[in-house]
Amino acid sequence: MSCEKNGPDFSHESEWAGPVAGVDEVGRGPLAGPVLAAAAILDPHRLPDELVGGLRDSKKLTAAKRESLAAGLLAAQGAGVWAVIAAASVAEIDAYNILGATHLAMRRALDRLPLRPVAVLIDGNRPPKGLTLPHRCLVGGDDRSLSIAAASILAKVTRDRLMARLATRYPAYGWEKNAGYPVPAHRAALLAVGPTRHHRRSFGGVRDLFNTL
Repeated sequence: MSCEKNGPDFSHESEWAGPVAGVDEVGRGPLAGPVLAAAAILDPHRLPDELVGGLRDSKKLTAAKRESLAAGLLAAQGAGVWAVIAAASVAEIDAYNILGATHLAMRRALDRLPLRPVAVLIDGNRPPKGLTLPHRCLVGGDDRSLSIAAASILAKVTRDRLMARLATRYPAYGWEKNAGYPVPAHRAALLAVGPTRHHRRSFGGVRDLFNTL
């Protein structure tokens, strides 16, 4: 079966004997908010069929479909699904740079899994620094591995909800729509209103505004 044509499957997970965790992140590009990572272990023998058929790269799903799949994954926690979502804060992004903070969030998610994996599948081409478990990087992994796809969806839904909550306190920036990404409306609000404590001081376009405060 071709993963590229038919979507993610368990072919990569099946290369190890034991539970394999998929890891993905969301939030590297925004000007505001934390970066989140999720780690997910799926049991192919217990995972509900409706989840297997729906899991995809979160970016290819509608918001409603992501929410539905995330709810299904969380409902199956401990019964076919073991998943953890972790974050690295804005302060950590500014201290360690976005790549270092992303790796920190990934390690936190893996460390907090209730089931220790025998191996890890990571979306992208670079593993988190300090990862001692056997691992493999998969470019486009959220469309190749069901475990990574699950992690992608959980991380995306959780971060979108977080930014929507923050938007109720900081309505000028439209975070409920743009999740902190540098869209024109967000950039215009930054210039008009200035940055918040949730903006990343180390990011271009934000750094200079902090320096003028």
